[in-house]
Amino acid sequence: MEYTSGAASWQKAMRRAVAAFLPRRPRQRRPGWSIGVPLIAVAAGLLFTTSATTADGTALREDRRPELTQLIEDRRERVASSELRAARLRAEVEDRTAALADTDGPISAERARARASEQAAGFTALTGSGVTVELNDAPGRSDGTLPKGATNDDLVVHQGDVQAVVNALWAGGAEAMSIMNVRVLSTSAVRCVGNTLLLHGRVYSPPFKIVAIGDPASLQRALADSQGVQVFKQAVDHWQLGYTETVSTVTVPAFEDSTALRSATVPR
Repeated sequence: MEYTSGAASWQKAMRRAVAAFLPRRPRQRRPGWSIGVPLIAVAAGLLFTTSATTADGTALREDRRPELTQLIEDRRERVASSELRAARLRAEVEDRTAALADTDGPISAERARARASEQAAGFTALTGSGVTVELNDAPGRSDGTLPKGATNDDLVVHQGDVQAVVNALWAGGAEAMSIMNVRVLSTSAVRCVGNTLLLHGRVYSPPFKIVAIGDPASLQRALADSQGVQVFKQAVDHWQLGYTETVSTVTVPAFEDSTALRSATVPR
């Protein structure tokens, strides 16, 4: 046993001596995960920062809602002020033109021709027998739920519904028409944005009232024959949307908006 122990000690000494003359082994590289951990930590920090910034931005947008409402009201007031100024300027032009017409025969003749065409063009208010149609959204439930099988689109008045009534009244021989007490012509465009009506640059909420002057029997017959109106009446029966149709003496205001064409083509 003593010999074996001595031999083992001698072998260890020899290995140490040989190792001293051998080149050193290169250091092992750090495993990839040891580098990835800091990168993951940095990415997580950026993610948390972005989430906080986004949440703060959402809060800011919610806080700006009153500002946007005020901005809309300010713009509406500016539009109303501009309309009043335009009306004053038109009156001034009329006065000066009238004064000039008293001394100029051709101008006076042209003004007479223009006045003769004002009623047909819609620039004078009219009163007479006619039909009033009113369209309205379905009433909302107290608990905020929708009727079974219904969507939000089923419960509101759409652009096509208003257009169906307007087209039927024109087809029935309407001599003059107004929507929301605004005179419309055959070239007036009816547009809906959501459940609001856009007409001549103004926005209106339901109920939408359409007034037409003409023979009441012909107007009502045209409404009854209109496929679009029939479809809306089916929705009235099924989803409780609003539809009223009355005959009475009505007044349609004069057309007061611009008559300039924004686009046109010359027929060939």
